Amino acid sequence: MKMILLGPPGSGKGTQAKMLSERLGIPQISTGDMLRAAVKEGTPMGLKAKAEMEAGGLVPDEVVVGIVSERLVKGDCAGGFILDGFPRTIPQADALKQTLAELNKDLDVVISLQVDNDAIVGRIAGRRTCRDCGKMYHVAFDAPAIADRCDKCGGSLYQRDDDQEETIRKRLEVYEAQTAPLIAYYREAGVLSDIDGMQEMSAVQQKILAVLGCGQ
Repeated sequence: MKMILLGPPGSGKGTQAKMLSERLGIPQISTGDMLRAAVKEGTPMGLKAKAEMEAGGLVPDEVVVGIVSERLVKGDCAGGFILDGFPRTIPQADALKQTLAELNKDLDVVISLQVDNDAIVGRIAGRRTCRDCGKMYHVAFDAPAIADRCDKCGGSLYQRDDDQEETIRKRLEVYEAQTAPLIAYYREAGVLSDIDGMQEMSAVQQKILAVLGCGQ
């Protein structure tokens, strides 16, 4: 099964990708994981990415695509893969299409998680993180027993800068501008399936499995 998970920040696609990876026995591949692995391994594209990051610049598309290509030829991708966080733009999608064609592979499905922006803001802005052990909480869904104190170690809880509402809404604007057009791109290609991401996590998982024909 060769698939892509699309969805805005906070849509739960990372969680769903992890669950699918365990269920299907294929790797979850995120852009961040690929970059870190390529840099650590010192691959040609990893060295280029490292140079860009150390210079404080953004990793250009051709390097990101090169790293994806390096990752997809590894043995654990023979039975399929789940791309999480890639592609982010139409040019990246075009490059991925070319890469897969060179590998004699085709995408089976692209899952698009549909989640209301206000719900996303509520999900992310409610997160709190322990300063000492890093354990995460949510003020509405997983609150600590004592306000602003970690149940695990007693450390103080704080809201990360990237979890603040203004930052979240800016990230959503970027998603709408750059990544949302991929929905139309893959719908036209005939591989897109929309899933209501507003449901409970387990219900979303079952909907995805149904699309994949994997049963309940």
